[in-house]
Amino acid sequence: MGWFYLFLSIICEAIGICFLKLTNGFTVLLPSVGTIVAHLFCFYFGSLALKTIDISVSYAVGSACGIVLMTLIGYFYFHENFSALKIVFITLILIGTVGLRLIER
Repeated sequence: MGWFYLFLSIICEAIGICFLKLTNGFTVLLPSVGTIVAHLFCFYFGSLALKTIDISVSYAVGSACGIVLMTLIGYFYFHENFSALKIVFITLILIGTVGLRLIER
């Protein structure tokens, strides 16, 4: 169940970061409230995930998945640049994350 909670935490964090981009420095009310609420859910689900997943593995997996998710959202929704070097370095992060998951067993 911990992995499910980690997944929910990652999704809530991504939603919160998307809202954060739309806050314009916390000058727009709705995205500002959305940022706070999404991050509260992120912390809640993250705390549930940490009951059964090591903190180092949880943080690494959450960070790597968050990076990939935000890169895709940034590219498709916010029209940010996507270069070959970005792909290389994100791939290296993913390799490290998979390695951590494998040694956890």
